[in-house]
Amino acid sequence: MKILIVEDEPSLREIMYRALVQERYVVETAATYAEADAKVAGYSYDCILLDIMLPDGSGLRLLERIKELRRKENVIIVSARDSLEDKVLGLDRGADDYLAKPFHTAELLARVKSVLRRSRSGGDMTVVSGNVSLDPESRRVSVAGRELSLLKKEYDILFYFMQRPGHLVDKTVLAEAVWGDHADQADSFHFLYAQVKNLRRKLAEAGASIEVKAVYGFGYKLVASESD
Repeated sequence: MKILIVEDEPSLREIMYRALVQERYVVETAATYAEADAKVAGYSYDCILLDIMLPDGSGLRLLERIKELRRKENVIIVSARDSLEDKVLGLDRGADDYLAKPFHTAELLARVKSVLRRSRSGGDMTVVSGNVSLDPESRRVSVAGRELSLLKKEYDILFYFMQRPGHLVDKTVLAEAVWGDHADQADSFHFLYAQVKNLRRKLAEAGASIEVKAVYGFGYKLVASESD
């Protein structure tokens, strides 16, 4: 899952980043309103952690922008302003939760997991496609009831596709979704090809009824296995 941290205070931003990465989220950061606005306009996220007091604009205005764009990102306001009025205003503007500073990273992680869980029907986060099931909280994948061991990026790629079965995904979009800001630093897609190749092999060897199919000249899509 992909998270955007919008926070202008460097040390807090780094603490949040490290805590979320340790939980194996794909994390991007923005220190200003302008930077965050550009990211929100160009990319999608599962959750946005939003400071409302930014040096060049209001986080509440950014929250309004997200709603204007009809985006479905979960938004947790993270702010030093802890009055009841501020909390009510943020929630009324469309935020999913409000976390007052200072906070413990354990509470931050619990809030993130909570809003992600609520965003799924019935609160169950398990994703199922064919005979493959994936639990985002435990990061466990099973094929026909048997656990399948995947490396971190192999898991991230599979999770991305299982959320979009049958959708044709451009390789650039996939790289950005799984590697975040680091994808821009690569001068080729060899790193992506290698991870997808390994994932496809593991799924086939485990007898999965789905596969990540290459679409020449464009990218990939998740389809029913041809051998199924």
